[in-house]
Amino acid sequence: MWFFDPMYFLFLAPAMLLAFWAQMRVKSTYAAASQHPASLTGAAAARHMLDSAGLQSVAIEPIRGKLTDHYDPSARVLRLSEGVYGQRNLAAVGIAAHEAGHALQHAKNYAPLTIRNLAVPAASFGSGIGMWSIMGGAILTSQGAQSFGPMLISFGIAAFSAVVFFQLVNLPVEFDASNRAKAQLVEYGIVSEHDMGPVRKVLNAAGWTYVAATLQSVLTLLYLLMRFGGSSNE
Repeated sequence: MWFFDPMYFLFLAPAMLLAFWAQMRVKSTYAAASQHPASLTGAAAARHMLDSAGLQSVAIEPIRGKLTDHYDPSARVLRLSEGVYGQRNLAAVGIAAHEAGHALQHAKNYAPLTIRNLAVPAASFGSGIGMWSIMGGAILTSQGAQSFGPMLISFGIAAFSAVVFFQLVNLPVEFDASNRAKAQLVEYGIVSEHDMGPVRKVLNAAGWTYVAATLQSVLTLLYLLMRFGGSSNE
């Protein structure tokens, strides 16, 4: 089966190594930035950014978990994890500001965010059913189903392509949110330019996790096309 193919893991090795490095980088920079006090909690910093942009209607809520922070565009709610919501340090402020950046994107109808939100259902469908279709098609093809098997494989690859599209669109969305956060934390006087070093390190490290996820999806698609694109046999 293709998922036992050593070439598959060789294809994904660069993305897996990058993801591991990025996760370690996020943990180390987050821990370091957590040691630097800030004038506001994460929630207060986000509230200041939102209010300054006229987004008083966007609520801020605490959520369980670690680094589970996100902005929900359908509910217009900013949800911050326990380690960010009430903590008064530069790590918490930086992450909260990044999520507030997504709310600012939403308010300004930032095109990549709109496209990303529209792509979510297809990407969710593709990440699940896509791989199962490919595996099912590979099994059927190996058992002699020379028409239905390849058709199922093609459907699975097409479905998984939605994941790649989502990841590619997600990159500018995440980088723009971080850039907005960095600029406005200084502009609104939440963090001085002198103290922005730890914040930049945390947000830049987080950015590499999105790069790694995108690279993994692209390399997976390339492998699938190479493995199944020109062949109807397992």
